[in-house]
Amino acid sequence: MSENVEVTTAEAATTAATASTYAVVADVNVRSGPGTSYPKVGSLQAGTRVTIYCQTPGQTITGPLGTSNIWDRIGSDRYVTDTYVRTGSDGYVAPRC
Repeated sequence: MSENVEVTTAEAATTAATASTYAVVADVNVRSGPGTSYPKVGSLQAGTRVTIYCQTPGQTITGPLGTSNIWDRIGSDRYVTDTYVRTGSDGYVAPRC
C-alpha cells in the first residue's frame, strides 16, 4: 500500500512542477467534471489565479474568452471551463487529463 502512496506523491510532485497559474477573467462555477451537468462544487471570482494541472475535452461553452470544449482541472474533481481562464492560447496549455 505504501508503494501506491509513493507513486502518487511522485506523480503529484511532477504535475505540480509543470503546472502554471492563470487568471480567471469573470466569476465562474467550479464543477466536479468537464461540463455543466456535473455538480457545482464551488465558484471562483474574477481575478483569482488558478493552477491548471491538466486539461480535458468536455461540454462546449461560450464564455468571455470565446467558445471552447476545453476544461481545466484545477484540483481533485474540480474543473472550470477554459473560456473563463486567461491562458494566452485557444488550445491546450497543460497535459491532457
